[in-house]
Amino acid sequence: MFTESVIYLDHAATSGKKAPGVSTAVAAYLDGLAANVNRSTYAVSSQAAMRVLECRELLASRFRFASPSHVVFTPGQTAGLNMVIKGLLRPGDRVVVSSMEHNAVMRPLNQLQRLAGIKIDRVPCAPDGTLDPRAILPYLHEDTRLAVFTHASNVCGTMLPVQEIGELLYARGIPFVLDAAQTAGHVPIDFGALHLSALAVPGHKGLLGPSGLGALLLDPDFSERLEPLLCGGTGSASDSEEQPSYMPDRFESGTLNLPGIFGLHAALSFLTDAQILSLDESERRLAERMLDGLVQNKRVRVVGLPTGAGRVGVISIDCLTMDNAEAAYRLETEFGICTRCGLHCAPSAHKTLGTFPQGTVRFSIGYGTTEADIDAALAALDAVTAG
Repeated sequence: MFTESVIYLDHAATSGKKAPGVSTAVAAYLDGLAANVNRSTYAVSSQAAMRVLECRELLASRFRFASPSHVVFTPGQTAGLNMVIKGLLRPGDRVVVSSMEHNAVMRPLNQLQRLAGIKIDRVPCAPDGTLDPRAILPYLHEDTRLAVFTHASNVCGTMLPVQEIGELLYARGIPFVLDAAQTAGHVPIDFGALHLSALAVPGHKGLLGPSGLGALLLDPDFSERLEPLLCGGTGSASDSEEQPSYMPDRFESGTLNLPGIFGLHAALSFLTDAQILSLDESERRLAERMLDGLVQNKRVRVVGLPTGAGRVGVISIDCLTMDNAEAAYRLETEFGICTRCGLHCAPSAHKTLGTFPQGTVRFSIGYGTTEADIDAALAALDAVTAG
């Protein structure tokens, strides 16, 4: 689908280039005997089940998580966040979030606020998306049952101080859920060091795997407090009409996305700890290059942090002399630069950043992005905004 004339800078939506071996692994499953798992004991089913187990183990290893049996496959990031939010919160509970959250967090919370009367405490971030960790303290109450924070903004790339936030929450016994949509595979994440209760990751972004698949890593004690969002056949405990209590079956009703898991297994085999560190360094260098170039263009405003420190490779601009949508359209049609324009499913973040309702043009760096891509995007933006 992609051609040499296209420069893809929308990795925050999905990685445009997948890890080597992903398509081969997906095809090997689909073109072979595509047997189900947990339903039978014949050899090909057992072999597929072993690949699923290995994928859980790889996810646990990449995120320094000690319990592979508590790695739950989900249909994606949004589903995983809903599973935690709706599985834990009950009428009258409070939840604390930042003002930079994505609608994958805010829409289920607002639904529960409307239907069950939960209370949402939203900690305001600074206009560049940063947050003083101690600013959360006035928003923590005796009935605060959950904290959900993004690791990095999908609008401007600003990273929140999740290490310090995790320590403050842990000291007060408040479960901490991390939305790592923009950081998993981009930067190292240590589940234990961050004092997490749950980590939600998508398979199709920084992890360089197929879409339609994510994972939820659940602290064993915390998992016991969650009610499953879906119940049904698991291939286990088939003598009972009650949902199994053991993991991961408790949260994995129905047939797993096995083609996706085979692809993610290949991606994680490529995406070693050393590779993540290398990609992190490369993406930070490219972000610095782009930010250095953007500051020369006086017809745009960079949203969020002005340098590469404290951010991932997600960079938004607000055009000062033309409509953002027009700029994004011309970047693609005249120069082949693929960006994302709009509000990025994060209206609260845009209100914080001062870009609501006009939104921004977002450039996001990822696996396969080169210095030549950055230079071409900067030159194209100069031409477009010049008139």
